[in-house]
Formats: sequence, structure tokens, C-alpha cells
Amino acid sequence: MKLAARLGTKRKLGFSIGVPATVLLLLMVGSVSSPHFLTVSNLLNVLTSISIVGIVAVGMAFVTMSGGWADLSVPAVIATGAIILLGTQPTLGTLGAMVVALAACALAGAINGIVIGYIRANPIIVTLGSNIIVLGIAQAFVGGRIVYNSDPLANQLVKGKNLGVPFIVIVFLVLALIAHFILARTVWGRWTIATGGNYAAAAASGVPVRFVRGIAFVLTSVLAGVSGCLLALSLQSVRPVIGTGYDFSSFAALVVGGVSLLGGSGSIPRVLGGLLIVQLMSNIMVLHGFPTTAQGLAEGLVIVFAVALDIKLRKRSGGL
Repeated sequence: MKLAARLGTKRKLGFSIGVPATVLLLLMVGSVSSPHFLTVSNLLNVLTSISIVGIVAVGMAFVTMSGGWADLSVPAVIATGAIILLGTQPTLGTLGAMVVALAACALAGAINGIVIGYIRANPIIVTLGSNIIVLGIAQAFVGGRIVYNSDPLANQLVKGKNLGVPFIVIVFLVLALIAHFILARTVWGRWTIATGGNYAAAAASGVPVRFVRGIAFVLTSVLAGVSGCLLALSLQSVRPVIGTGYDFSSFAALVVGGVSLLGGSGSIPRVLGGLLIVQLMSNIMVLHGFPTTAQGLAEGLVIVFAVALDIKLRKRSGGL
């Protein structure tokens, strides 16, 4: 037990040092390799990109830490939130349309949560299937077309800045702070970690493990809906495929930041570190003209390395 504890501590220490060191290295590489990297406009673009993905990643963190692996229905939920918002905006107004959009996203998450949390079906299969179904419903809702609508005031708010900080970044930071408080300071946070760390032991200790894991999927869907609404209000147009890739990017941020794929370990600061690494790496490649396929390959390799490292360290610490 003492050896396992020491190895677990070394694992946490390794990520605590490795993530900031990697971020610093990427900042150095970017600043040396491109004169545009440290410009205000580029850094603001990076922060905005981090924020849209980060809102999803914050929700996904609860799924992964509770032992639910990942939510692959995120792209469809983002599209659903965006489509419903713009589709009902003329009738309900922006605020009313957003409430309806987030309620629909929460319903999709609740279905995932019930099937995964209570029936204990495989999370990957369930969310992959619901991604296809929900996206199909969203496409049928608009006939596969691009949805357009306009609310100048909402568009100005979402694309605006406060004290030089983009509104979307502020929304992300507020949500991240709330999530960090929940995970680090509340009973629910302890239940989430306990459910992912040892499901049977947590259940025996009175933790409502099914409910905890189920709610994690609801939370992820609601936050994915928030990202969809922000994208819709910013772009004022939505395609059914608008959410493509957000599941992969958010999952990449989690594993690169040191949130254990097997559950029971992680924190929101680690998610932020992973987001910085993934987005900075992507931004450097964009500035150097790398094709999208090369960027995807690089992210994939980083994920494989991070997952392999996590599994190896978990085995050494007795977590497997």
C-alpha cells in the first residue's frame, strides 16, 4: 500500500511538473518559430478557441473522472443546441430560445445518463449511438440546411470584450471556476472521484454511484449546449456538422492534462493545462501551414502517448 501511494504521488507530481513545462516549451517554440505567435490577435484567437473547447472539456471531466470514459455524443449535442437556438429565436427571442436549446441538450444527456448510469451500458457504444440519432434528429429539424438568423445585440455581446478579455473567455473561466469548486470542495466532487476510483467500494460506502455517473453525462450535454449556443450567436449561422471534432479535442485536453482515462483522478487545473498544450500545438502548426490531416495526426499521437503513460503509471501504482 505504501509503494502504491508513493507511485501515485509520483504520478501526480509528474503531471504537475510536466504539463506546465510543456506549455512553457510550446510558448518558446511558437515565439521563436513565428513572428505572429505572440501578437495580441493570435493569442486572443488561441484563448477563444480554448474557451469553446474548454466549456465542453469541463463537462467531459466529470464523465471521465466518474469512470464514464468519454461522451461521444458531444458533436451532435453542440449542433442541436445551436440549431434549436437559431431556429426558435424569431419566435421565442434569444433568451427563450437558449432556454429551450439547453433543455433539449439536457434531455439528450439525461437519456445517456440513465442508460449508462442505471442500466450500466457501455458509455462509448451508448454515446456513439446517441450521437448518430441526435444528429439525425437535428438534421431532420432543419432539412439538412444551414440555419441563419440574426440578433445584433446578442452577436455584439458574444463577440465583445470586457477589459480586453473576450466574452466567451470570461464565460469559460466562470464555468471552470465553478466546476473546480465543485470537484475540489464539495461532497459531490468527492463522490465523483470515488465513483471513478473504485465503483464497488464507493457504492458500499453509500455513494449514489449510478446517479453520480448519470448526472455527469447530463452536465456534459448542458455545457456542450452552451458551446453550441455561443457558436450560433457568434456565427449567426449553423450547419448540422458544426460540432464535429469537439469531442476529440476536449478528450485530448483531458488525457494530455493528466485526467486519468480510467477515472478516479484529475482536476480542472489539469484540464486547463491540457487545453493549453493541445491548442498551442495546433496554433503553431496552423501558423506554419500544416494541413488539417497533419494536425489531427499530431493530436492523435499525443493522445496515444498520454493514455499509454497513464495506464503504465496506474499499473505501477496498483490502480489496475
